[in-house]
Amino acid sequence: MPKPLNPYLVLLLAILLPGGGHVAVGEARRGLAFALFVVLFSFLTYLTTTPETSFLGRHAGGLFIWAMSIPDAYRRARLRFAMAAN
Repeated sequence: MPKPLNPYLVLLLAILLPGGGHVAVGEARRGLAFALFVVLFSFLTYLTTTPETSFLGRHAGGLFIWAMSIPDAYRRARLRFAMAAN
């Protein structure tokens, strides 16, 4: 079994790319689901807001899902890293 990635590297990948941290941990299906929901909710909030709304406001749904995926990927990486150390 290969040594798991450093959780801080997984955290960086999760911050840079939605679902990237999950893919790095080995949970590609979960990472792709997060990426899909980021795109879906960004699109939905874009359609339901007015043009006067800021960029962050127009994409708030997707950004929220992305923000929720970051600690999830980090937590999963920490658990794998701790299990490998034992």
